Amino acid sequence: MRHVRSIWNGAISFGLVSIPIKLVNATESHAISFRQIHTEDNGRIRYRKVCELEEREVTQAEIGKAYEDADGTMIPITDDDLSHLPIPTARTIEIVAFVPADRIDPLQMDAAYYLAASGAPAAKPYTLLREALKRSNKVAIAKYALRGRERLGMLRVVGDAIAMHGLLWPDEVRAPQGLAPDTPVTIRDKELDLADALMDTLGEVDLEDLHDEYREALEEVIAAKASGESPPQAPAPAAGGKVLDLMAALENSVRAARESRAAAGAEAEVRPLRQGRAAPKEPAGKKSTSTAAKKPAAAKKAAPARKSTSKAGEGAKKTGAAAAGRATAKKTPAKKSTPRKRSA
Repeated sequence: MRHVRSIWNGAISFGLVSIPIKLVNATESHAISFRQIHTEDNGRIRYRKVCELEEREVTQAEIGKAYEDADGTMIPITDDDLSHLPIPTARTIEIVAFVPADRIDPLQMDAAYYLAASGAPAAKPYTLLREALKRSNKVAIAKYALRGRERLGMLRVVGDAIAMHGLLWPDEVRAPQGLAPDTPVTIRDKELDLADALMDTLGEVDLEDLHDEYREALEEVIAAKASGESPPQAPAPAAGGKVLDLMAALENSVRAARESRAAAGAEAEVRPLRQGRAAPKEPAGKKSTSTAAKKPAAAKKAAPARKSTSKAGEGAKKTGAAAAGRATAKKTPAKKSTPRKRSA
């Protein structure tokens, strides 16, 4: 982090202890940005800053700040005015309380920063605050001023450093009134059990394994167009029907999640699902599958025979015992012994 430029210099006020620190951004964006162009000739579209009174473009050095009053009057505010605000947090992160971390609503979380000790004299008080936070299992609530306004922050330990999350003021978080469904519904215990089973089957994920697939696809499109090639096309979306039965949807979701984990090696004995039906679990189903694997020609000829048991019997006379065993095991479990007798 030593090469990262600090965006704010000041001190942490911890009672009568002052800790000189530098504030650096803890996050960075990898999003791909675009330029606006004139579609007829690819010329750049630029925005110019123009004074509406003089009707001329002005440089950045000529631009200042002002507050617009209700009647449209502009009240100039200089950087000197802001630097002399009569508040203690102008250049200080003032710790006001220590609270358990679960007291902070994630909705209040804003930008994240790292606090770096500024110089050798800051090393000991910085380490003292860090270790005190660790031992207490609490976070520090602080007030600070940044970019022209006083803000609320939360200090916590990340590795060997102290991080600060900007917090929205409580009155800046909207209440979720009127967002929940107003239609009365009844949730059965069986539905909750299936939802729990789906959650357990999906399991946890290492966030380090997640990546921005949209950005990667966008990079492929840019690379293809830059080389004069056709950009890759998105695959056709899978046809999906309207979910009418919540229980069936949950059961299918649990089954599909288990099969997905099995494909990744979590359960070697479970086979991937075919769309719309469960994988065969009975021994007769497994035997018929292995038999068909030994005689692929017979299996191909017997495929239409799956529609009815009577057609399966006719196909057995033409294609052999293996195909008949497969069709019978699929449709009529009570006659499982028939293929074994004929195979013998």
